[in-house]
Parts: sequence; C-alpha cells; structure tokens
Amino acid sequence: MKPNKKIYMVAGYNTISMGTGRKEFNPKKERPGLEHYLKEAGQATLKQIGGAANVDEGVVGNFMASRFNKQGHLGAFMGMIDPAMRLKPSLRVEGACASGGLALVSGIKSVLSGSAEVVLAMGVEVQNTVKAIYGADILAGAGWFPRRKEGHAYFFPGQFSDRAGAYFQKIGREKARKAMAKWFRNAVENARLCPTAQEFENKVADLEALGLMEPNPKSFTEHINVFDCSKVSDGASSIAIVTEEGLKRTGIPLKNAVEVVGVGHAADDITALPEDLTRLSTISYAAKQAMKSAGITVDQLATIETHDCFTIAGILGMEAIGLAEEGKGADFVLEGHTSRTGKIPVNTTGGLIGWGHPTGATGVHQAVTIWEQLTGNAGAAQISIPADRPYGMTINMGGDDKTVVAIVFKKTV
Repeated sequence: MKPNKKIYMVAGYNTISMGTGRKEFNPKKERPGLEHYLKEAGQATLKQIGGAANVDEGVVGNFMASRFNKQGHLGAFMGMIDPAMRLKPSLRVEGACASGGLALVSGIKSVLSGSAEVVLAMGVEVQNTVKAIYGADILAGAGWFPRRKEGHAYFFPGQFSDRAGAYFQKIGREKARKAMAKWFRNAVENARLCPTAQEFENKVADLEALGLMEPNPKSFTEHINVFDCSKVSDGASSIAIVTEEGLKRTGIPLKNAVEVVGVGHAADDITALPEDLTRLSTISYAAKQAMKSAGITVDQLATIETHDCFTIAGILGMEAIGLAEEGKGADFVLEGHTSRTGKIPVNTTGGLIGWGHPTGATGVHQAVTIWEQLTGNAGAAQISIPADRPYGMTINMGGDDKTVVAIVFKKTV
C-alpha cells in the first residue's frame, strides 16, 4: 500500500511495560487494569496534540481482553480516556500479536480515505491476570486452535522451539544457540537504556551466559529456554496518525513528525503448517511490499523494530527482511551487525524480549520507538540516524508468521 498523500505519525507514548522484572510488579497484589493503561497512554498523546477536540477517530489494537480481562468492546473506552472523545467513531481491531500494527493500518486507511485528518491509534493488553500455563492456552488462540491438543503445553514456545530445532539442523546447534544468546544480550542491554522497558532494571553481568542456559524439555521446551522468550507484559502505547491538515490543526512542527512512506500487510492461512520451519515467509512478503511501496531497499534503513517474540524469531527475521542471506542470520547477529553500534541497530529499546510484549500494544510500541529515534527523542536509547539513511521500519507479526504488518517511516527534517 503506497500512500497517495502525505501521512505522518506524531506524539507517541508508551506506558511502563509491566510484569516480572519490574520493581513495581507484585503478583500477590492487585495491579492496574485496562482502563488505567488506556487512560495513561491516550491522555499523554492527546496532551501533545492539543486535546481530544483535534481528533476525528480512534482505534484500539487488542488481542485477548475478552479472555484475560473478560472485557470486549474496547473501542467504546475512548470516551473514558477523555470526555471530548465521546461519540467520535472508534473501534477495536484484532490480529493476534499484530493487533497494534493493524490499529496503525486502520488509522492510515482512515486518513487516506478522507474520513479523518487526525486518528488516535492505540494498543493495549493486560495479561498478568492468569498464571503462565493458563495464559499459554489463551495465547494459543493466535494459532489454529484445533491444533492446540497436538501442541506443547506452552503452545507458542513449543512452536518456536520447533523452528529453532529445524534451524539447528540447518546451520548447526552451537552457532545458532550462541546467536540466540547474543540476541538476548542485545535486547536486555538496549532495554537498560529505556525507563519504560520491562528489563530496564536487569543487572545480570553475563547476559550471554544466561542466554546459553541449556533448554530443559522436562520443564519447558526442547530447543529454547525461558530467556529465549518475550515475557508476559501489561501496558499500552499510543500515537496520532495525521495528514498535513492534521499537522496544522494540532500545531505539531514537522521536525516532531515522521512520515509514513510505505505499508505492507499480509495474512496467510492460519490452518496451514509452515512450509519451511526455518523461513518466515509472511514477514518476507510484507517487508518487501512495504519497502517497494516506499521506493527503498533494505540497505537504506537506519534502524528496524522487528517482532522478536522469541530469539529465534529475531534471527529468522533478519533473513526474512533481507538483511542476511538464508541460513546466515546467526552470523549476522554474531558479527554484531544488529547491536546499537552495528550496521543496522535493531530493537533499540529492547524489542519484545527486552522492552516487553503486551501483545495488542506491541505494533504501536514499535512505531513509537521509530518515531522517537527519527525525531531524536529517544533519550539514552538514541542512536545516530545517517543523513543518507533516513528510514526506519517496523515488523509486527501475529501468530506463527500468519499476520504481518510492516511499515516504513521517513525522517522529516
């Protein structure tokens, strides 16, 4: 999808990614719910754009509030965020862990259609309401549920353990495990620079040694350990999608905006098994579509936010995006190319492994991170954006490579 007019994203905000690892988190005490996170993130963005009166529409990305929180109908929470949002068109969209990305796509389509000049786009998930084993059953709904009985007790860790095992056979277990541990290290080191990240307070000295802990199939899965997994997280993210007229209305200077120049959105057959466990074919397709519509090649990207729900997904993502040849993703990571000082810094605030994965919010969080980086507002996590590479890209995946949203952003000034 190539935008037929100028579209920008502005005024991003992330709540804390709450869960184990944060000092504020206590599983024995009552914690904030959906309303708290929606209100905090939504009000923060509205404040930056001059208030809710400037908004035409709202959209919320969410995966499973109906089961984690027994709450549906999230589009109607916009009026709770701010009374001036009452009676404005709002809706909730869902595409498993790509729900946040779909919220952005929905907002982009609204401004392209002419129905809105300013859209408040949000993502939210509160998952620490059930024990992990029960959460795994809920999250299995991101896949084809009839296959649930055939899968691992921890359904998606089992799916990506199978992908890791296939990759071990392809390139060798030792190299792959070292690359997965390096990915974990990079994620946590980046998260330590972002105060809202779930791993912000992680003090472990030797992260790669921790990441290399041998998987234990008796207690978890055969090929990945718990450090290869993103954590259960609660949180929300928000950003405004605006036209040129919307920029004027909100009073946002161009230097504080990023331009949306390319979008790729693809969904594959959820009932079908992967043709090749070592390839993320839907990510590959959507990323290529996004870059094609933006008129750029992968070497023009300055940074990427990719969907590393598991370390192996991050490595396979490098190949799917086209940064590394097939079977060379592990080498690409081990050579330091994805670190914040490498060839192309990836997941600069920690990604899903380090920042956290409130499933419905992840795609919006990724956009907020790119917005921060391209406008120079990433604080301690800021990287250098070369003048000849003014682009960033987000990759938000739902299920096991079944729904993918890829968006290319361009620095404006």
